[in-house]
Amino acid sequence: MKKLLSLPPNLVGSFHEITELPKSEWFCTNDPVGKKLGSGGGTTWLLRAAYEANDEGRTFDEWLAADKRLLLHAGGQSRRLPSYAPSGKILTPLPVFRWERGQSLHQDLLSLQVPLYKRIMDIAPKGLNTMIVSGDVYIRSTEPLQSIPEDADIVCYGLWLGPEIAKDHGVFVSTRENPTELKCMLQKPSVETLSSLLADHFYLTDIGVWILSDRAVKVLMQHSSAVGKELDGDVINYDMYGEFGCALGSEPVIKDAAVNDLKVAILPLPGGEFYHFGTSHELLSSMLAIQNLVSDQREIMHHDRKPHPSMFVQNTDVKIKWNENNRNIWVENAFIGAGWTLTKENIVTGVPENNWTLTLSEGQCVDVVPIGENQWAVRPYGFNDKFRGDLAEVEYLGGSFAEWAKERGVCIDDIEGRHDLQAARIFPIVSNVDDMGIVLRWMLSDPSLEEGKTIWAASRRVSADEISSEANLCRLVAQRTKFRCQNLTFLAKNWEHSVFYQTDLESTARDYGRYDIPLPSPLPSSASLLTRTKDAMFRSEALRFAGKDGGKYEEEAFSLLRQGLTDEALRVRQCPRLSVYADQIVWGRSPVRIDIAGGWTDTPPFCLMEGGNVVNLAIKLNGQPPLQTYVKPCSEPHIVLRSIDLGASETISTYEELAAFNKVGSPFSIPKAALSLSGFLPQFCKDQYNSLEEQLRAFGCGLEVTLLSAIPAGSGLGTSSVLAATVLGALSDFCGLGWDKAEIGHRTLVLEQLLTTGGGWQDQFGGLLPGIKLLQTERGFCQNPEVRYMPDALFNLPEYKACHLLYYTGITRTAKTILAEIVRRMFLNEHDELAQLREMKAHALDMFDAIQRMDFERMGRLVGKTWKQNQALDLGTNPPAVEALTRLVDDLCLGYKLPGAGGGGYLYMVAKDEDAAARIRRILSENRPNDKARFVEMSLCQNGFQVSRS
Repeated sequence: MKKLLSLPPNLVGSFHEITELPKSEWFCTNDPVGKKLGSGGGTTWLLRAAYEANDEGRTFDEWLAADKRLLLHAGGQSRRLPSYAPSGKILTPLPVFRWERGQSLHQDLLSLQVPLYKRIMDIAPKGLNTMIVSGDVYIRSTEPLQSIPEDADIVCYGLWLGPEIAKDHGVFVSTRENPTELKCMLQKPSVETLSSLLADHFYLTDIGVWILSDRAVKVLMQHSSAVGKELDGDVINYDMYGEFGCALGSEPVIKDAAVNDLKVAILPLPGGEFYHFGTSHELLSSMLAIQNLVSDQREIMHHDRKPHPSMFVQNTDVKIKWNENNRNIWVENAFIGAGWTLTKENIVTGVPENNWTLTLSEGQCVDVVPIGENQWAVRPYGFNDKFRGDLAEVEYLGGSFAEWAKERGVCIDDIEGRHDLQAARIFPIVSNVDDMGIVLRWMLSDPSLEEGKTIWAASRRVSADEISSEANLCRLVAQRTKFRCQNLTFLAKNWEHSVFYQTDLESTARDYGRYDIPLPSPLPSSASLLTRTKDAMFRSEALRFAGKDGGKYEEEAFSLLRQGLTDEALRVRQCPRLSVYADQIVWGRSPVRIDIAGGWTDTPPFCLMEGGNVVNLAIKLNGQPPLQTYVKPCSEPHIVLRSIDLGASETISTYEELAAFNKVGSPFSIPKAALSLSGFLPQFCKDQYNSLEEQLRAFGCGLEVTLLSAIPAGSGLGTSSVLAATVLGALSDFCGLGWDKAEIGHRTLVLEQLLTTGGGWQDQFGGLLPGIKLLQTERGFCQNPEVRYMPDALFNLPEYKACHLLYYTGITRTAKTILAEIVRRMFLNEHDELAQLREMKAHALDMFDAIQRMDFERMGRLVGKTWKQNQALDLGTNPPAVEALTRLVDDLCLGYKLPGAGGGGYLYMVAKDEDAAARIRRILSENRPNDKARFVEMSLCQNGFQVSRS
């Protein structure tokens, strides 16, 4: 998705340097200086500029249709939020949320906004290519997004808000009979109007998220062009909301044939939350509301405990002690020395290191902005100042400007730009920090300070507008980075008491500008197991950043994770007892599984911290469950292990031989570990014996365990996990252990931890349990999935059954190395990975909904989305040989994926229809990548794991 930004003019030139965002993806421009275009005209100006910069020889229509794009308007003067006017409100630095993980310590409003917009545009139908949003809001959605109508020209998102809030915004009105179709749009309607509507209408409050079709974009551009053409003539002042918006709907307020003809869908944003950052007051109130979404009062980059949660201090060096009266405080990119006193409703930004004695009364704020190479603009202002109006009448610093000027002997008539506070040249430019402190005292609290008046009178003075246009943003960011590094050093040294564990460590290290994060003292033994696990992995990564070996700590992290997952199961020892006749054979068999949504969210530590959602299928291959285990008595007091498919066997006579299940390359690691967990090793057995021979004689016989895996290793169908579950299930029956399927699944997770292969829970439960199901767990070490079964019509009805194809590619790739790297990134809260996993977790619910609704096409397309999500986690899941195969059939499939971790094995495809399925079979049969490649017949298994006796 291309991002097109309308920014303040001075920010355009340095945007890419200070954000490090690529020019290929982020295009910036500004509205023409001195000309008002409105939101509609500004949209036309931005689109024209982006097209002219990147047309690549295409017509405008071709360019418009080629990509999805986000238009973000953030070029305003920021009169009511002076602190971030120079760098634009869109780059307002925001503290990490104390309840969240995976955040960057240099996050800003822009980085928080874009992920939701991308989620929406990812599901937008073809032709709805342009999203237009505002730059001074943060919108969250805590629920899966609903589908977007394909026949709409414009889609507008809104929230169900009460009339007291809605009266200050635009609202979308619809009838109760057609709640998603716009009847009309009203701008700032009265409470009385809104109340009267509720009798037979619905209304949604506009949150400024609009998606336009290419047709709608052209109509908007024509209306904001002097000659009525998209690319010709001067761009004119045209309001997208008050004019264009009010001409939309079945009964619009404004009659305009071209606009009236556009079809508009209005959608409530599921679980939507709306936070405005347009004013000084909203900067604090919105951030407080976000932080209080979870009532955790953990410190956020503070050296001293805050007396009130409405205080936000980041990228700073603060020497003062807070008191119980401090509240509504925002200090960012600033030095607050021991001689400072802050009270309430104080915002301090940009102040360099100083030794001032300065008191800010309630409502007084300070902004210092670098100018040129070695100067600063000094801007004191009031918390509620609107920066609009003649100096003789306007409010300034909590009182009237006229009174402020009178106290200081300043003649208003002598001030250039006196017609408007925003244009008035009242802010001095200074060349040293001492003068800065003196003139601030005079402007804020000491009107009789002659030295301050002298500095003010002798200095070049600039307006608020000129501060924004002349600001040296690179110097501003450099100072912020310096303060942030100081904060990071403190956090790193004390990370067990800080938000450090919740941040993206890679991003944190980049903030240092180096990678020598100091290691703190060891955690106390009272720390939780999960905290100790994260601590060990963080230590490993910190050493890696410094170019040192962190392997010891990484192994400790995985060891602690294994401990947490295995402790409960290993605490209860087993007592195996022979439960079959001497001539009986126990036969266990299981299907394999195909995961179609949510894979990886079942993997620790993600599922331990957030729970997981997975949709998978239990399938038979060529009409048979492909994983089978046979257990029968043996007259000799030993254990014989055989593998039919591998043609291997091994006889075990001692505990030492049985305990060697971690031996690399052993074909019998799984049955050895399963026998151990079943009580045939002393540490897992209630009774104690001197030898394995003695235990087997007491048991009544030896054992012969035979395995059959009629499926290649590295298949992606969960083979090893389901085989382990099958062996455990057969042993449970043979030894009278009484494990149900839930216990077998949990013990499979334990077994994989004993083997150090790791992994989640979805593979074994996918094969143990029948049919199509949504498996869900809550966070915590106890991962017992709740199962919700789904109808099988989309897989078993004749018109659909032939559309599900399974093709063995002959390409294999084991998951262990993939797993280790992804798990490491989970531990370290890597932002992009966490965001992707959360999207995958929500995606599983979308898949559940599609199957419940028997929507075959949507289900198939969601399979394709799953495949893209897997590749976002690990590009190696789609090697060139597999990609070459999928290119041959891409147009014939709704979706396809490699099950499991991916990279090879089986390719699951959902054909568009039976004819497409037949063509896929022909094409891939004629273009086999190797002599092993072939189609395999798949069918749903309605039994799951089964065990029987001869």
